Amino acid sequence: MNDSGSFGWAVLGFLVPIVGLVLFLTWKNTKPKCAKKAGIGALVSVIIGVLFNVLAIIIGGVAASSVSTYAASFLLG
Repeated sequence: MNDSGSFGWAVLGFLVPIVGLVLFLTWKNTKPKCAKKAGIGALVSVIIGVLFNVLAIIIGGVAASSVSTYAASFLLG
């Protein structure tokens, strides 16, 4: 049994989080080091995705607010 905990499993988990989660759940008892790497990669990917989405919502809200303020001042003269 090869349980090296290779960085490659973290990269795979990061790039395809669902695969990282499945590998984590499958290997957590038989290959704990590999499972941990795959799980961490998946977790980091999900956290970064959530942060980017929150940031996009904030930036979109600020941009929409600026545009509507400018449009109102333009239309009202």
